[in-house]
Amino acid sequence: MNLEILTPEKKLYSGEVYGVQMPGISGSFEVLDRHAPLVSALKAGRLKVLKDKQNQIVNFDIKGGFVEVLNNKVTVLVEGATPVE
Repeated sequence: MNLEILTPEKKLYSGEVYGVQMPGISGSFEVLDRHAPLVSALKAGRLKVLKDKQNQIVNFDIKGGFVEVLNNKVTVLVEGATPVE
């Protein structure tokens, strides 16, 4: 599935991924390939990008925002985010 992480200033991430774990306002959740359509608010916390099945992970600390899942594309719109090493 395709993932885009966007802030008002720039595109932080774009590419094919295995899954994404996000801090929803009611608790953390994960989106995998062919997930049902979804729109959800996100709270501040850690967003984990699962790049492949071998647990290659990229982390971002986000300040809150929204996520839309539609047609095997995940678009994350956040107020701010910083990559975590």
